[in-house]
Amino acid sequence: MEDVEKDQPVLGHIQRLAEEEHRLYGHSTLSEQDTKRLDKIRVELDQCWDLLRQRRALRDAGQDPSQAHVRPADVVESYEG
Repeated sequence: MEDVEKDQPVLGHIQRLAEEEHRLYGHSTLSEQDTKRLDKIRVELDQCWDLLRQRRALRDAGQDPSQAHVRPADVVESYEG
């Protein structure tokens, strides 16, 4: 359980980004600045979720989850689901 607790900072960051995203979407109209920020939030969320998946995969394989790293935006944004 201790290793899972080490994921809390990433999960907290995801929560803060999601809250900001919801606040921005709550505006009746979006400024160009809001739209750019939403794009950045989307990419950062993708990076955070990717980091968590890496950490969990390493943990499940009996390896050190701290070896996971944030991958560049162009990498996580090119994944096909």
